[in-house]
Amino acid sequence: MTNTPPLAQLLPHDTPMILINDLISVGVENVHCQVTIKSDHLFFDNQRQGVAGYVGIELMAQTIAAWAGYHAWQQGKPAPIGFLLGCRRYHSEWPQFDKGCVLDIYAERLIQDDNMAVFSCTIVNQQQTIASSQLNAYLPSPEKITTLLTTK
Repeated sequence: MTNTPPLAQLLPHDTPMILINDLISVGVENVHCQVTIKSDHLFFDNQRQGVAGYVGIELMAQTIAAWAGYHAWQQGKPAPIGFLLGCRRYHSEWPQFDKGCVLDIYAERLIQDDNMAVFSCTIVNQQQTIASSQLNAYLPSPEKITTLLTTK
């Protein structure tokens, strides 16, 4: 995408915890991010030459965070802190994501109220869906985060 800040500005993470490489597209209800599995990936296993398939849950969560960060950026606000509350029916066809493979991560917002959101997520490699899940996230407003952090 053109005219968007780097992911480091959209995600509330620091390196090396940023696990996705690119924000490909983002809309009101959906987002598409991408990662190429390399040996410098935080969860890369040198012996197995890949990243475990269950890391796909975090790839999905960071894709959702990129969606939230992009919409906050459009409003001139900092990337919001979100919390993954859970995932339902995570299934990966692959036990690991091998070195060199390109993963396209898609998330679509299904429902959202003031602070909670549910996203349907998929991970695709060469037009084949290899992982899917439904993620529930808590996306509090910056004001609520300040209140939560300062309340004793």
